[in-house]
Amino acid sequence: MNAFDFSPLFRTAIGFDRLVRQLDMARVSEAANGYPPYNIEKTGEDTYVLTMAVAGFGPDDLEVTVRENTLSVAGKASQSDEGRSFLHRGIAGRAFERRFVLADHIVVKGARLENGLLHIELERVVPEALKPRRIAIQAGAPQQRPALANDQQGEPARAA
Repeated sequence: MNAFDFSPLFRTAIGFDRLVRQLDMARVSEAANGYPPYNIEKTGEDTYVLTMAVAGFGPDDLEVTVRENTLSVAGKASQSDEGRSFLHRGIAGRAFERRFVLADHIVVKGARLENGLLHIELERVVPEALKPRRIAIQAGAPQQRPALANDQQGEPARAA
């Protein structure tokens, strides 16, 4: 895979280091071996499910963490191969770590391990203050603002 130099794009930009980190992390993760395989499914307008094939791992062998808009899923190999003789080994049991960059306002709602698949439920939760709101439009003449007791309309201000 070719490495891209994004520095010319950021010569006049300040505060975009998070974007550079995300681009670099995406490049590094794509260069990884692809283990374990995963699906990302959109299940609703603002809900998603990340499903990872983690056969051979139990709940105690997996760790799911979120830090600074990065979801990390790590698995540690729990069984030692000492004293075991495989004729064919198709189920990988090696340790792994996968990272996913989360968009703003994406929160992890929960995780469950079922039939060798780890399901991580995600949801976009936009704060009310950031949601668009409709402003009512009134027709007709502007309403007169009621006069306040402090208003000295037409009178110059007096010094005390």
